[in-house]
Amino acid sequence: MKTSVIVGALLIVLGVAGLIYKNYSYESEETIAQIGDLKATAETEKNVPIPAALGIAAIIAGVLVIAVGSRK
Repeated sequence: MKTSVIVGALLIVLGVAGLIYKNYSYESEETIAQIGDLKATAETEKNVPIPAALGIAAIIAGVLVIAVGSRK
């Protein structure tokens, strides 16, 4: 399989995943206070939105990469 087909397919899959999952969330541990060896921490959940335009652009780019790669 050509590398361009693999890259194009990967872009299409990532674009579709970006359209299905509208945001990416993760947990992080933050230090609230620290006095000597004593440390107070809190876990916070953060959300990173994935714009729909980015997913659509990835799908279009994937299709273009496959089309250009198959011409050569």
